[in-house]
Amino acid sequence: MTIKQTTKLRSQAWFDNPDNPDMTALYLERYLNYGITREELQSGKPIIGIAQTGSDLAPCNRHHVELAKRVRDGIIAAGGVPLEFPVHPIQETGKRPTAALDRNLQYLSCVEVLYGYPIDGAVLTIGCDKTTPALLMAAATVNIPAIALSVGPMLNGWHRGKRAGSGTIIWEYREKLAAGEIDYDQFMDAAAASAPSVGYCNTMGTATTMNSLAEALGMQLPGSAAIPAPYRERGQMAFETGRMAVETVLEDRAPAAIMTRRAFENAIVVNSAIGGSSNAPIHLNGLARHLGIELTSADWQRLGHTIPLLVNLQPAGAYLGEDYHRAGGVPAVIAELIRNDLLPHPDAPTINGRTIAENCADAANLNEDVIRPLGKALKAEAGFIDLSGNLFRSAIMKTSVISDAFRKRYLSNPDDPDAFEGTVAVFDGPEDYHARIDDPAEGIDENTILVMRGAGPIGYPGGAEVVNMRPPDALIKRGITSLPCIGDGRQSGTSGSPSILNASPEAAAGGGLALLENGDRLRVDLKAGRVDVLLDEAELESRRAALAEKGGYPFPEAQTPWQEIQRAMVGQLDEGMVLEPAEKYRAIAQSKGLPRDSH
Repeated sequence: MTIKQTTKLRSQAWFDNPDNPDMTALYLERYLNYGITREELQSGKPIIGIAQTGSDLAPCNRHHVELAKRVRDGIIAAGGVPLEFPVHPIQETGKRPTAALDRNLQYLSCVEVLYGYPIDGAVLTIGCDKTTPALLMAAATVNIPAIALSVGPMLNGWHRGKRAGSGTIIWEYREKLAAGEIDYDQFMDAAAASAPSVGYCNTMGTATTMNSLAEALGMQLPGSAAIPAPYRERGQMAFETGRMAVETVLEDRAPAAIMTRRAFENAIVVNSAIGGSSNAPIHLNGLARHLGIELTSADWQRLGHTIPLLVNLQPAGAYLGEDYHRAGGVPAVIAELIRNDLLPHPDAPTINGRTIAENCADAANLNEDVIRPLGKALKAEAGFIDLSGNLFRSAIMKTSVISDAFRKRYLSNPDDPDAFEGTVAVFDGPEDYHARIDDPAEGIDENTILVMRGAGPIGYPGGAEVVNMRPPDALIKRGITSLPCIGDGRQSGTSGSPSILNASPEAAAGGGLALLENGDRLRVDLKAGRVDVLLDEAELESRRAALAEKGGYPFPEAQTPWQEIQRAMVGQLDEGMVLEPAEKYRAIAQSKGLPRDSH
């Protein structure tokens, strides 16, 4: 199909501007030195940037190094010119102190490339947790046509005849190690079994969640999120994505026209249906802000809490990524939601020019144990609860991973349903936790609530995945494998813990967790949506004054320039953890015009 170009290409201001021959010559000549021809650059072909997130430092995304070749083929086949460029690496399991520290850094660097270089449109190679929101945020800020391409999950892991899911098996075997059931080498062997191929987490962790939501937002081709990385269909999807990237430029389909309020509301519903990660609200709330859309944790509860859990994937279910793809992936989930009038906006546009309903309404469910029909949902209500109280304005709890054992122990008092009280054990960062959790002198028992503070965007820095805390070894040996956890940081999406997370503001920003002391009593009431320390206001005010006199909640000094820069500008987890000054830069390709010439 021949598509008529509707707008002048940005790249012509660099490569074919007769009104400024001096600068055209300067820009043009150096891009010829490795074999691109003048004809390619001056014949009106769209130049498509490929934002390459794969590298040896980013093993989850490394397969994009190969997939980019097929993306190039697709771009060329559609009449475009590919220019691949590197993106600052983010690997969730490799970066210290936390990969979340680099989400905003990757966002900034990609904004500068998309805006400041001769690029008409972009293919965003997404995958490992933070790469997806970082690149979508950058595309939203610049607002040139862009399309996302997932690298895909790993193949299913297997250990001792059972599915071994990324992260999930580590949390499971960590408990076995603590109980003395396995040794160190057996623990390492179990962890290694969950990573059998290229690709990201094969569980419904943050990676599978965010790639599924990129599709639900309309920024990926239908069916592209769940294809496992090694499958031939992944390379075929890369080719089709390259072709579509050219079409998006010729049709001027910019991110702001796709990622609308309606798209975000659809994504919230899809997140509940798939049992998505507790990190999703952070990333989508931040992405929405860069589009001028206000999205809050309250919206996640309002739109998503009553949506049933349909996808039977670890950690909330039993299966893994290959099973999800073979059952039909995101289109099959959306089709089930549409059939039951649960998707708020079936008419929301997507990147291929069709509505989400046109893409997905007729998708088949090929395994109803993996993607459940509504009548066989794993849970009737699977979304997040937004909590507040006298310690913080917002925190979330993922209800799809509340186990029967946890519910029986903490949420089944007939006189006080969906509520519990406990004495807190407070930890100032994971180092403090590891040093004290197994000390009998701490007196931690089944009625203890574990509190992690100093783990937020400022305090850690970056907002670390340290809130999921195992009980003491002694409790695990008694069969008590989980305690209630609350924190101002995050936890891995691969964790099955129903922790209360992302408490905002964090202790380092003056949040109430900084006031807690060991032995304080907390009340958690899910029906009322509240978490409160059982102290009167006079005592809290006294503690606030004492803390202020000491200079506030202490946290480690910055170790790098970026840590200091981000700490000075970053917002809180409930508001998306974005760089606050960056939020005002919207659609800069249109609002700011072209950047000034370089010479």
